[in-house]
Amino acid sequence: MTSPQPFELGIYTFAERTPDPTTGLTVSPEQRIKDLLEEIELADQVGLDVFGVGEHHRPDYLVSAPAIVLAAAATRTRRIRLTSAVTVLGTEDPVRVYQQFATLDLISGGRAEIMVGRGSFAESFPLFLGGPPLDYDALFAEKLDLLLKVREHEHVFWQGRTRPALRGEGVYPRHLQQELPIWLAVGGTPSSARRAGTLGLPMALAIIGGMPERFVPLVNLFREAARAAGHAQLPLGINSHGFLAPTSQQAADLAFPVHAAVMNQLGRERGWPPMTRAHFEGDRSLRGALFVGDPEQVIEKILFQHELFGHQRFLLQMSVGTLPHAQMMKSIELYGTEVAPAVRAEIARRNARLAAPQGAQSASGSA
Repeated sequence: MTSPQPFELGIYTFAERTPDPTTGLTVSPEQRIKDLLEEIELADQVGLDVFGVGEHHRPDYLVSAPAIVLAAAATRTRRIRLTSAVTVLGTEDPVRVYQQFATLDLISGGRAEIMVGRGSFAESFPLFLGGPPLDYDALFAEKLDLLLKVREHEHVFWQGRTRPALRGEGVYPRHLQQELPIWLAVGGTPSSARRAGTLGLPMALAIIGGMPERFVPLVNLFREAARAAGHAQLPLGINSHGFLAPTSQQAADLAFPVHAAVMNQLGRERGWPPMTRAHFEGDRSLRGALFVGDPEQVIEKILFQHELFGHQRFLLQMSVGTLPHAQMMKSIELYGTEVAPAVRAEIARRNARLAAPQGAQSASGSA
């Protein structure tokens, strides 16, 4: 299950702009964008590998145009990869998505990625389509097909039902990398996992609730579909919620009020029960979904899940609710300087042990 590829760690955000549950104050949009760019800059400086920005069209999430924010971040960073997380492809034009991220690739010197998904909210459908489509799966599949063709071919021949046909028109600019990475975000739907494997796309699996063991069959389905379609081992990423502080108690005390405020608001929209402190504490245990704690706890939990999934990337959403900027910066610092090096070293050690000839493993074990 493991891979010799270097393990990647990163962050993703929706640029939450929610009231402080204690003071009731909400930061201005201008300040939130400024804070976000500083957070991405710090993530680059402390050696994290990826930063993702998600697309939403509602007042509590600020970014509706991820490529623009990522382009601004590209001018302030040197090595970190910059991705959407996610692009809601069903209400986007795939040609325009490609052009935006090809432009980002040029600005960033070849660090752009696209993460496409069906979206966890429906607010973009009335905004761009006039309402939900009759067959969203068919809409998404057709748009993904076009996006992949545009990535592959400068001159595109394509015909579908969702937009005018392309009859060899050129799509510009072209991306800088040999291949612009396109990840498929999956929230737990078997057909989506199968689609990613069949198409040969890396899968980003969101685990934001429940025990991680429940998602092993979904990962197996993804890999079985890839093998059946003749694809080599595809990258797998895990996306989860979390927050770090110097001590476990401090992390929990800081994160719980804002996390619960957001999840309870979403719960009222979707019919979920309220989040209690006991539920929160259970979720941040080793076999829960939340990565809230001190660096040692988060290291242990990432490595525990790596034993289950053998994944190559882990992205952490630290800002489920709006935490003070200084606390976010400290969390990013701990993640990059303490968690990331320890996780990379241990996974590299595991991979080296698995790659070694059997005799060498035995000799090493007896030394």
